[in-house]
Amino acid sequence: MKNIALYIAIALAAAACASNDKKDSATVTDKSTPVPSTTASTGSSSTTRTQPSQPMAGNPLTDPNSPLSKRSVYFDYDSNSVKDEYRNLVQAHSRYMTADKRDSRMRIEGNCDERGSREYNLALGQKRADAVRSMMTLLGASASQIETVSFGEEKPRAQGSTEQAWAENRRADIVYQGEQ
Repeated sequence: MKNIALYIAIALAAAACASNDKKDSATVTDKSTPVPSTTASTGSSSTTRTQPSQPMAGNPLTDPNSPLSKRSVYFDYDSNSVKDEYRNLVQAHSRYMTADKRDSRMRIEGNCDERGSREYNLALGQKRADAVRSMMTLLGASASQIETVSFGEEKPRAQGSTEQAWAENRRADIVYQGEQ
């Protein structure tokens, strides 16, 4: 009886020491709207066809009317979670990489504001770049097409020590091969 109590006590102690650390990961929620469909009648039967998206004139990466021309995902202070407002942007770039762009490559550059140590900001910038990459791969882009790098606080977009400047610098930038 003493042995059973001893085994139970050891098992409880081991369970209490078990780690419950959760790894940060980018969560993806599909909030896209379905593509409208049209019904075309052929004789007495009807079929439903999905309309193809209209091809864009010129390069969609540089067309200011294209969502692909937007290249920055902004983050909250001390966070690497992709905000809901940037999910459609990430989804558009992921779709671009999967649609007949098998040879395309991109680099996601993680950035931080000036607060925090250099080492901390490099790590946080990497987590931000990895969060965007993870979301893209979950949406269908190939991980082999996407490289991530962190610049920490080394490439600020805005100068100064104001909340507005810091908010501009907390970002991940999407750069396609052949740019910059």
